[in-house]
Amino acid sequence: MGLGSEVKTSSFKSDFLEKCSGCAVLDGGFATELERHGADLNDPLWSAKCLVSSHLVRRVHLDYLDAGANIIITASYQATIQGFGAKGFSKEEAKPLVRKSVEIAIEAREIYYDKCTKGSWAFVDTGKPSRHPVLVAASVGSYEAYLADGSEYSGNYGDAVTLETLKDFHRERVQILANSGADLIAFVTTPNKLEAKAYAELLEEEAIDIPAWFTFASKDGINVVSGDSIFECASIANACKQVVAVGINCTPPRFIQGLISSIRKVTSKPIVIYPNSGETYDGQSKQWIPSSVRVDEEFAEIVIEKWREAGASLFGGCCRITPNTIRAISKALSNKSFAVNIA
Repeated sequence: MGLGSEVKTSSFKSDFLEKCSGCAVLDGGFATELERHGADLNDPLWSAKCLVSSHLVRRVHLDYLDAGANIIITASYQATIQGFGAKGFSKEEAKPLVRKSVEIAIEAREIYYDKCTKGSWAFVDTGKPSRHPVLVAASVGSYEAYLADGSEYSGNYGDAVTLETLKDFHRERVQILANSGADLIAFVTTPNKLEAKAYAELLEEEAIDIPAWFTFASKDGINVVSGDSIFECASIANACKQVVAVGINCTPPRFIQGLISSIRKVTSKPIVIYPNSGETYDGQSKQWIPSSVRVDEEFAEIVIEKWREAGASLFGGCCRITPNTIRAISKALSNKSFAVNIA
């Protein structure tokens, strides 16, 4: 088992964040790093394709650990029983692959702990290996993420998709991930309040005993991508006792500060922020459209302080964010100690 029993909802802020001096660092873009290392992800399984042969997944986890990440997120965003089934895997073949996403991350953490790789900035700066706290977060992507058509960026599921549809879709994967040794479950790129409600009910119905966070995606800085209010979505997360943090991911950085302020109005739980690079993904062409504002090392060092002052305490990156940027975030926070606000 992982550290889940130690990182209960009531102790996430007072224990883990305190050990991280008040602010924690997440990893960055995963699929884009896999591609940089040579993976061909032109596949409905996307990054989950690499779970079959796991060496690149482990390598990317280690890159982010070396960069200073306190939380690494598993390659299970599109690792669904249904998705593997569509590729010809039986359910009995698919379930171990979902579990494997957590096992690889735990293995990477152990390698990091054992070796404290010389590429780590902590090694370079202090002249000796520096072991920082590390949690493994099991990633759960939205219902339509497994369709691999970019529809999680619209959140328009239609009348045929009900609350029960969503709970039935996610149930088995969540059960597997919760019992695989992960320290928490990260429900990411949540596109609407219906899916947030499904997650909250599922956590309660299945008596999931490890913490979770909900993060939402926005394309206007006011609402989540479906048009549902960020206030309503964050309120659903806030009301769920298993949820230890609420936040935003896969969203342009120009919207982040306002969204933090909006979320802070409805919750005192830690706010987790991991924006994309600022570029826009076209789900139909599967191409990234450039932006005039792009997150890089210099940009990260400037905005992290502003986002922290707005109320966030966990920082990382999503699509197209690299280990270099995560290293810059880690450095920006390394010489600061922030009080942990215990609600």
